[in-house]
Amino acid sequence: MAKKLQVTQLRSAIGRKPKQRETLRSLGLKRIGDVVVKEDRPEIRGMAESIPHLVDLKEVD
Repeated sequence: MAKKLQVTQLRSAIGRKPKQRETLRSLGLKRIGDVVVKEDRPEIRGMAESIPHLVDLKEVD
């Protein structure tokens, strides 16, 4: 069974660079506290790891 990643937005995108805001939107996050569960793929992991100051990343089964 494929692993999943739980991505939670912790901080606001206000005042961030446009690329960081676009990354949040691409992950499906819109506001603080939003949680999305995505398949554990290198693309998703890379997006989440490029904005570690804005999101929390957990592995779930």
